[in-house]
Amino acid sequence: MSMSLLPRTAEEFSSADYWERFFRKRGEKAFEWYGDYNSLCGALHKYIKPRDKVLVVGCGNSELSEQLYDVGYRQLTNIDISETVVSHMNQRNAEHRPDLTFQQLDATQTGFESGSFQAALDKGTLDAMASEEDGALAGRMLAEVGRVLAVGGRYVCITLAQEHVIKLAVQHFAQGWAVRIHCLSGQQNKESDSSFALPVFVPVCTKFRQEPPFAVLELCQGEDGAPVRLASVAELLSAVKERQAYNLMLHKLRGGTDADSTPSLTLCHAATGRPRYTLTVQDSLPSAKLPRSNHFAIFIVPQGRESDWLYGSAEGRTQLASSAKFRRLVIVAMHRDQEYEDMQAVQSELSPMVMELAPPGMPANQQVPFLSVGGDLGWREVIGRGVSALTGEYSVEDVRGEDGHLYRRLIFMNNSQLVQSESRLRSAATDHPVSVLLVGLGGGGLPQFVHDFVPCARVEVVELDSAVLEVAQSWFGFHTDERLKVILGDGLEHIKTLESEGGHSFDVIMFDVDSKDTTLGMSCPPSAFVETSLLKKVYSLLTPRGLFMLNLVCRDSALRKSVLERVQAVFTCVFSRGIEGEVNEVLLCCRSAGEGHKPHSVSQTLQQTAKDLQKTLRANTKTAPCVPQIDISAMLNDLKVI
Repeated sequence: MSMSLLPRTAEEFSSADYWERFFRKRGEKAFEWYGDYNSLCGALHKYIKPRDKVLVVGCGNSELSEQLYDVGYRQLTNIDISETVVSHMNQRNAEHRPDLTFQQLDATQTGFESGSFQAALDKGTLDAMASEEDGALAGRMLAEVGRVLAVGGRYVCITLAQEHVIKLAVQHFAQGWAVRIHCLSGQQNKESDSSFALPVFVPVCTKFRQEPPFAVLELCQGEDGAPVRLASVAELLSAVKERQAYNLMLHKLRGGTDADSTPSLTLCHAATGRPRYTLTVQDSLPSAKLPRSNHFAIFIVPQGRESDWLYGSAEGRTQLASSAKFRRLVIVAMHRDQEYEDMQAVQSELSPMVMELAPPGMPANQQVPFLSVGGDLGWREVIGRGVSALTGEYSVEDVRGEDGHLYRRLIFMNNSQLVQSESRLRSAATDHPVSVLLVGLGGGGLPQFVHDFVPCARVEVVELDSAVLEVAQSWFGFHTDERLKVILGDGLEHIKTLESEGGHSFDVIMFDVDSKDTTLGMSCPPSAFVETSLLKKVYSLLTPRGLFMLNLVCRDSALRKSVLERVQAVFTCVFSRGIEGEVNEVLLCCRSAGEGHKPHSVSQTLQQTAKDLQKTLRANTKTAPCVPQIDISAMLNDLKVI
């Protein structure tokens, strides 16, 4: 698991009941629960070197010392309180390991000189002693270990980290020592009870000459995981408990699928500890008819939509899983006050973690799809927050709803899945006006339409012929105001001037200009308007998400191909929409599809824009019935990627 994200599971790790059952099952085979040499050697070799003088505390009859001896560790001093154990281990190793000796000593008072060892190794001894004398016996053992270790020496402990055990160790060494805890996977063998899934922890406590100015408390996942610094003993102990609970949840998930059980966990940013993702596991009903290859999928909930019934309720998630038709669906919600680059970045960040949640029996090479609504992450902006004496912390945020409109919501953080209040924003667009540059007036129908039915639009029209402006005003009801202006002049020169001056930008630039040269096979626009040099100027005048629209009328297929090649050389994505019964086609050219976005995502964005505009048109035609109903979404369905 990547340690850029730390898991927090909602499932409570119950010390009393869980550990009581564990110790009953464990019986006499205590050491098998701590893992064998192969599972531990990575962590041990990292902190204990073959040349080190090593004190093995409470060695018992474990094979660990023998295995370390066989790979070159020859300065091992093994001690145990039991005379029987010591005698047995000396006899067992007399012939093949004559230098490996075992001594009967009390670990709380060994008699060794202070600072005489570079390492102390403990496999299960702390666990056994911590329950004696309310922890006092274990405390004396840890004090003795600290005394016999040299400066820079390490106490390496292999423990199951029962709550009172790990607390005793961390609190003992928190002052004047560096404490780093490695979490290793559970190591049960075939004889172990499958109802337990215990990770093994390896605290490594390093002795300083002088006490550092701050506590050095770290947690690592696996033997080579990057250390994550914790600010306090309480935070470190909490992180250990969360790892135990997470391991238990994984064990249950790997045991089978259960539609009635929907475990969840929160992934937190390792550096800040702030929640970043919440994952909920939803299995399909056993009776569901599913494609054989549909084992596992990840569904990304759009930002701001977490409280929707489909994602925020058990019934909704069941329906979502049923519709997705996968054996197991992991539903991922993103948290407020976190930044997410794009869908590809989220997928890369989550992939190492979510694969641990795969259902049993899934093939090793199975591709796991990431599903979403519309291919994007949704949108949310927290615009205000505060704390109420009665209700606690609250958040005011703007979100984009399923219908594409913007809504303002009040959320009380003590129940963040519930929307306390919600109001639709009448026109968020008034805060974000759309600037339009149109070259070619004609009868004025197009700019007048944009002006009348897109209230946030500010339209600037460039027309070469003053007579055309007079006709539009006299006969076609065209009129100007502060949002619709006409500039008489050459469109080519106007664009060149705007580009050279700098400081000008438009959300939309349209060319709807006819050509006077009848010898060419292209009657719209004039050829100069599709030269590469001018197209580049148009590109530079567009905002980052700007759109260039070109009315193209070309009967010459070779010339059309040449025009399209020039347009494609400048613009990232180009779409074409033909006009039924006409030679005309409208090219929609996107300045940028966005990092990691494919053409179909841009098309989906256009579709959503069409829905918004369609609703605006329907609302306005109630007061202007003479305007024909136009199905923009249907028109965009005919878009073709060039």
